[in-house]
Amino acid sequence: MRIRAALVETAGGPFTLRDLELEAPRADEVLIRVTAAGICHTDLSMRQRWPARISPMVFGHEGAGVVEAVGGGVTTVTVGDMVAVSYRSCGLCELCRSGHPAYCLLSDLNMRGTRADGSTPLTSGETKVFGNFFGQSSFATHLLAYQSNVVRVPATLSPTVAAPLGCSVQTGAGTVLNVLRPSPGDTVVVFGSGSVGLSAVMAAVSLGCEVIAVDPIAARRELAAELGATGTEPKAAHHAIDTTGRPDVIAQALGLLRRRGTLALVGLGGKAEFDIRTVMYNGLRIRGVIEGDASPATFLPQLVDLHRLGRLPVERLITEYPFEDIESAARDAASGKVVKPVLTFG
Repeated sequence: MRIRAALVETAGGPFTLRDLELEAPRADEVLIRVTAAGICHTDLSMRQRWPARISPMVFGHEGAGVVEAVGGGVTTVTVGDMVAVSYRSCGLCELCRSGHPAYCLLSDLNMRGTRADGSTPLTSGETKVFGNFFGQSSFATHLLAYQSNVVRVPATLSPTVAAPLGCSVQTGAGTVLNVLRPSPGDTVVVFGSGSVGLSAVMAAVSLGCEVIAVDPIAARRELAAELGATGTEPKAAHHAIDTTGRPDVIAQALGLLRRRGTLALVGLGGKAEFDIRTVMYNGLRIRGVIEGDASPATFLPQLVDLHRLGRLPVERLITEYPFEDIESAARDAASGKVVKPVLTFG
């Protein structure tokens, strides 16, 4: 079928709208008409360094839409279902089977730019186009995903809210609810008030925690306060979450932890140094977290329930842009002008 997609033709190049051809779904695939797609910093950082050997490329990994067709092996969704799309996992390795698909032993499936067999369902005339980003490539009017990363959501849920549930909201809220699991009254310090950090703030507030949101941008600190954060100055804490990936921030976070406290590392970064004696003597834990250590099939419905109850007001983070304005949305996201840009499709 003919679709419209935002193509990145060279590393660091802009999103350019192109008409492409998309194959019909295979047995394990789901064809989805996209109604909304969140822009995540992973999309923006990866387009800067995407290898030339797997270009041109369609990014996007926070899709929501309506199922238009399913392969013969798909049993969990049907035509007409409204769905959110998350990351891909194999479903067969020991980590997937134990309920931790975020650490799937074939997690590179999300970054290959192709299906597992090396094929791509996208073409532009005679030219191969790469996609399958996080098992979806949602910067397009239609996408192909998989039974393992497509989750049915209520038809009454706004697609602009449903879209970021698949990554940024899942990551932030999941870090709190699945990994740290703080008790009511615990102090949680969140460094960085982007969509991941503010999702963590909302989740921690929902548990009755004292939440401190640290961010250099005043508007984001104000939004965090409106979402329930009680302070913006770092203080001693039972738990800390770093969404920045910056070594200086990580060191600061470790220095704030009470004895037997936990630091969750969520932001992508390079190397960081810490004092081993401080960690040992205080019984501190440092935990890396991918996708909130969440299984989308079971966790996204939990997020939907929290939203319905008013405890996860995701819409407060969102600024909508027409799909045609994707490059403007990307610039606003990169500059910090908006928290969570979400593309809408007519």
